Amino acid sequence: MANDAPVLIAAGGTGGHLFPAEALAHALARRNVPVHLVTDERATKYGGAFPASAVHVIRAATPTGGNLFARGLAVLTLIGGTTNARALLRRVKPRVVVGFGGYPTVPPLLAATMLGIPSIVHEQNAVLGRANRLLAGRVQRIATGFPALGRLDPKLRPKCIETGNPVRPAVLDAARLSYPGLTQGGRFWLLVVGGSQGARVMSDVVPRAIEGLPPEARAGLIIVQQARGEDEARVRETYARLGMEAEVAPFFADLPRRMAEAHLVIARAGASTVSELAVIGRPAILVPYPHALDQDQSANAAHLAVTGAVDVVAQSSFTPDYLRGKLAEALASLDHLTKRAVAAKQAGIPDAADRLADLVLEVAGESRPESLDETAD
Repeated sequence: MANDAPVLIAAGGTGGHLFPAEALAHALARRNVPVHLVTDERATKYGGAFPASAVHVIRAATPTGGNLFARGLAVLTLIGGTTNARALLRRVKPRVVVGFGGYPTVPPLLAATMLGIPSIVHEQNAVLGRANRLLAGRVQRIATGFPALGRLDPKLRPKCIETGNPVRPAVLDAARLSYPGLTQGGRFWLLVVGGSQGARVMSDVVPRAIEGLPPEARAGLIIVQQARGEDEARVRETYARLGMEAEVAPFFADLPRRMAEAHLVIARAGASTVSELAVIGRPAILVPYPHALDQDQSANAAHLAVTGAVDVVAQSSFTPDYLRGKLAEALASLDHLTKRAVAAKQAGIPDAADRLADLVLEVAGESRPESLDETAD
């Protein structure tokens, strides 16, 4: 195997898949290992920040949901993508292919297993996703973000290695910031986020809960809230009417730093969010997305809940009254918040990217398949 053969990372669709892939790429770059990214059209906007020497776009689709025609068309797209991926892998000659879930990873991982190239999937959630379930029996290793992995065929457990979820350098930088000091009557920073696309429930519930707090409880509260574009104005207007200091925006590019500055976080329970809360070490109220087929966010949240660092509430119970009570409780017991921050940090795996990089290079040490020495378009 040539020392300059790249590691091919397959990820796409959402930041939840791209961010841990980016963290692995940084870890490999520190070891002078070249990285190529293969993704789909939706994720190319992340390519500029991704530390890859080349970015390749392969068409993919999700063969679930929709009518029979749409599912059939998605299957044909995946077949075509796999054919294109085979040609790409024969040209690039990677030492190993690493997939981070989502259907954009299926063509390159299937192509790798067909060509005999060592391959790994990384599952960020505490439940094995559908794309990774399709690939799990074909790859050499299954890297996991959490100690337990639901929806996994028991026969495949020997393939599993817990590496944790790789977090970006910005998260590791934020993790160096101590939990902000707390004093009764002082400034209290509340961060509200709803995933990469925001969550309407946060805009519906949080401002009303804060409005119901006594004026003296609101006095030192500073709010940083993510809101969808269609919700942004009404959220901002509520806080302005209450005379509160608040920053409301659809997206925060510096979210890890803002998480580190927060005394309490209200969020969904995606794998990246849960892992970043743990690595940075911040208490939170988590509201898992209720409509996920695999209920992966509920499983992610449960993992951190056992430490005492977070409260987990079903969206159906996440009401202004519920949240008002939780905020009043937090503001009245500042020492308890500090203990929860410590508990969160103890659950974090800050070196997950290096653990995964070790596994990737270990699997890459397998013999180079002869098929890659053939010339093919």
